[in-house]
Amino acid sequence: MAGQTLSNFFTGIRLYGRGLARYARSPRLVLLGLIPAFLSLLLFTGLFALLFYFMGDITDSVTWFARDWAEGARDTVRLFAGVAVVGASGLLAVLSYTAVTLLIGDPFYEKIAESIEESLGGVPNAVDLPWYLELRRSIFDALRLLLVSVLIAIPLFAGGFIPVVGQTVVPVLGAFVGGWFLALELVGVAYNRRGLRLPDRRRALRQDRAAALGFGVAVFCTFLIPLGAVLLMPAAVAGGTLLARRSFNLPTQ
Repeated sequence: MAGQTLSNFFTGIRLYGRGLARYARSPRLVLLGLIPAFLSLLLFTGLFALLFYFMGDITDSVTWFARDWAEGARDTVRLFAGVAVVGASGLLAVLSYTAVTLLIGDPFYEKIAESIEESLGGVPNAVDLPWYLELRRSIFDALRLLLVSVLIAIPLFAGGFIPVVGQTVVPVLGAFVGGWFLALELVGVAYNRRGLRLPDRRRALRQDRAAALGFGVAVFCTFLIPLGAVLLMPAAVAGGTLLARRSFNLPTQ
């Protein structure tokens, strides 16, 4: 059982690799995917600049209880607070960046998913929704995912204050939590083409949780590389399309 779980986890990683290979072979997909990813990068760069500009005020606010402590103890607590703030912000940034980029680039990523699915046999009974209805559903589903991820990020943020554990165990948990939500987001394009919503994605990926986590953790880690999210977003969408096809027991290569 454990061996099968581990095998499925690496299968998820390989799906991301196949998405990357398909993306790299098509300059057209590269251009389609980079436009919305770059626009999102500009937005999130500004938000992170604001975060670091006000970091001193933020760490002072969240460590209000330590204001009367000795200077050394107070500075140590504020350091841990800063690490926790950056860690929680990084988790939320990766998830929200993906959601925003998918919303901005919905027509672009729809083309990527369609290209991949057509090359593998197409989508039986595909649903063609009006763009405004599809956009409304995508926004609603993205907000639901972000709300849940914020609620989960709170205990991870608190865990960042724990010495050693906050700098070792918590980041690993963050990668798995973030990976799960990324998988849910990135299969969305393929699921929308079938007229399916977020609850349908969640139920399907739970049946193949190890593969979904393998795919999502791999995406999460590469998105932490500088400019990784911008350059690899189309590959992540391509891999998410393959993961979705796996959940429907359709060919992925």
